[in-house]
Amino acid sequence: MILSFHPIFEGDKNIICAGRDPDDNDLAAVKTADAVILPQGCRQSLYEMARNNCVHVFPNYDAKFKYPGKVGQIRLFQETNVPHPKTRACPQTSDIRHQTSSLSFPFVFKFDWGGEGDNVFLIKSIGEFQDILEKADAFEKTGQTGSLIQEYIPFQNKTLRVVVIGETILSYWRIQENTKKFCVSLAEGAIIDAEADPESQAEAMASVRDFCKKTGINLAGFDFLFSSSSPPQAGKQEDESGDEMRTPLFLEINYFFGRRGLGGSERFYELLEREIRKWIDTL
Repeated sequence: MILSFHPIFEGDKNIICAGRDPDDNDLAAVKTADAVILPQGCRQSLYEMARNNCVHVFPNYDAKFKYPGKVGQIRLFQETNVPHPKTRACPQTSDIRHQTSSLSFPFVFKFDWGGEGDNVFLIKSIGEFQDILEKADAFEKTGQTGSLIQEYIPFQNKTLRVVVIGETILSYWRIQENTKKFCVSLAEGAIIDAEADPESQAEAMASVRDFCKKTGINLAGFDFLFSSSSPPQAGKQEDESGDEMRTPLFLEINYFFGRRGLGGSERFYELLEREIRKWIDTL
C-alpha cells in the first residue's frame, strides 16, 4: 500500500497533514504502508514518524533535519569534504563579535534562515558590519539565532542552480544583470540561462550526483558559485580549449525551491510524479 501525504501525488491511501502535526490515525496508516510519500514542506514530526515506522520514504530528508539551516549545511559540507567558501559559523550574536579582529572586507554575512537571497548581505565596511550586528541583536531578542560569516568569492553576478528530483538532475544559471545588486535570485530580477557554460554545469551536476550518493538527498535545489578571479595554478585540470576548469563551490541546499527555472509548477509536478513512480518501481 502506497500512502501519500502529498496533495498532488495520488497513492492507494491519501492524507493531508498540512498545517498540523501528525496524530495517531496518521501513525496507524504509516505502519500499514509499504511506502510513504511526503510533501516538500513536511514538518519534522511527520518526517520522523514516517522514517521510524516505514522502510521506504520519499523524499529522503535525513540530511535536512540532521543538519538544519545554513549553519547545519556548512557542517554537512565540512563533514563530506566538498568544496565551499571558507565559512565561520556563529550560533549567537556574541560569537559574531568575537570575529571582529580577524575580519577581512568584503565578506558575506548570512542569517541561518531565509531563501532566494533573503537575509544574505555583502559587508564592505566596519559600519555595515555594525549595522548587521544590530539586526542580529534584534533577531536574537525574538529567539532567532545563528549566522554565518563567509569569504566573498567574485562570481560575475551569476550562480548555478542544480536541481535533484529523484534520479533526474537539471541545472540552469541565474544571472543578475543589475550590477548594483548583490543578490542573484529570480525574486530580485535575475534571469535564467540554461545553455551557458555547459562544461561548468556538467561539473557541478557531477558534484551533486556524488554528494547525493553520500547523503541520500533526492529532492533539493543546490546553489553553486564559480570564482571569476582565480589565477591559473600549476596542476589544475584544463578543458579542451586549454582554459582552466573552475571548481564548483557548494553554497546552499534548498529543500523547498522555486520552479520557474524548471519550466513552472506544472512541469515540476510532472517530473516529481514520474520520479516518485520510478522510485516505487524499484522497491
